[in-house]
Amino acid sequence: MTIHLHQYDIPDNLSFHDTVAVDTETSGLNLKRDRLCLVQLSDGNGDAHLVHFPTPRYDAPRLKRLIADETVTKLFHFARFDIGVLSQRLNVWCTPVYCTKIASKLVRTYTDRHSLKELCRDLLGIELTKAQQSSDWGAAILTQEQQIYAASDVLHLHQLREKLDVMLERENRSDLAIKCFAFIQTRAQLDLAGWGADDIFAH
Repeated sequence: MTIHLHQYDIPDNLSFHDTVAVDTETSGLNLKRDRLCLVQLSDGNGDAHLVHFPTPRYDAPRLKRLIADETVTKLFHFARFDIGVLSQRLNVWCTPVYCTKIASKLVRTYTDRHSLKELCRDLLGIELTKAQQSSDWGAAILTQEQQIYAASDVLHLHQLREKLDVMLERENRSDLAIKCFAFIQTRAQLDLAGWGADDIFAH
C-alpha cells in the first residue's frame, strides 16, 4: 500500500482508468452542517490518493472533473452519503456509480451485516481496523494512523465489486442492481432536501 496525500485537489498528472474507488471523511454525519475533510481515491492497484481539505475551501477543479466524468465509474461503499456530501460541498453530482453496500444487500440476504469491515472479512479474508473511524478528520494535520485507515476504505472496493458482480449474476439481480445504483443520486437529493429519515415510498 502506497499513500499519497494531496492538499485541496488532485495533481495535474494524476489519471484513473474506467473505475475509481471513492470515499469521504467528514467532520460529522449531518450533510448540511458538517464539512468535507477528506476524499480518498484508488484505481485498485494498491495506491491510495487522499485529498485533504484542512479548511473548508473546495475549489478542487481537477477532483470535480473526475467526480463528474461520465466515462469513469465511481465505486463506493454506502454511496448515498458520499454522493450527498460531494454534491453539498463540491457542488458536483457524481455519475455513474456502483455501491458495494447495495450490491451486498441484494445478494447477501443470508445476513444483515453489510458494513465494509464485514464484506472485507467475509469475501476477501481481510480484517480492517476501524479505530480511527470517529477521529478528528478536520485536523490541520492527519496522523499516519488516520491516513492508513482512510486508505483502507478504498483499497479493496475493486476486489469486492468483482466478488459481488459474480453473486449478482448468479442470483439474476444484476439489472436490479444497476437500477438501484442509478437511483442513488435521487436518494441523495431527497436527503439534502429534507427527506433523509423518510421513505416516501412507504404507505
